[in-house]
Amino acid sequence: MIDSYKHKGLRKQLVDTIREKGIVDEEVLNAIGKIPRHLFMDSSFLEFAYQDKPFPIGSGQTISQPYTVAFQTELLEVKPGEKVLEIGTGSGYQACVLEELGAKVFTIERQKKLYLKSKKFLAELNYKAKIFYGDGYKGLPAFAPFDKILITAGAPELPADLASQLKTGGMIVVPLGRGGIQIMARFIKKEDGSMRKEDHGTFRFVPLLKKLADD
Repeated sequence: MIDSYKHKGLRKQLVDTIREKGIVDEEVLNAIGKIPRHLFMDSSFLEFAYQDKPFPIGSGQTISQPYTVAFQTELLEVKPGEKVLEIGTGSGYQACVLEELGAKVFTIERQKKLYLKSKKFLAELNYKAKIFYGDGYKGLPAFAPFDKILITAGAPELPADLASQLKTGGMIVVPLGRGGIQIMARFIKKEDGSMRKEDHGTFRFVPLLKKLADD
């Protein structure tokens, strides 16, 4: 696995691009700058790896646009040592960003091929995220509660099981909406268990699906 000076230079340009688009959290920008995104993509896309665009990764899924990854991560306000649950492992790139911020990452993938590929690949890169094959709607009750939860696919509503697995004062960031466009929402859990909701602009995500997929 090669990470050349050229790749590092292209990453710096990518960081500059997403900074210009409004990302201000230097820790998030540093994380994006450290991770060799080209290694997460099919070889046919290597020349596009450091463009600020999403790309297909198989099984009908995509590796998200770097700006979108940074935007969601910035909203989550991750602190070192926090337990973070990610719904939708995909390529594993977002999980690595969270880990670079010092989070203890738990991540769920419903596509068996992506789960197996990401589990093997992240271990090869020496990332410690705990990766599970399962239904993201159900979360990981055995490991709850979580400080933060990040959902990386469009959900029609906030899954109740995930809300119940969040600590008081914790945050969930999720793209909400049916169809092709979602509103990026941040929920903060109050003392009485209710959720305070904030809206943070429109995005496009693949849908969050319940059915497990073996192909």
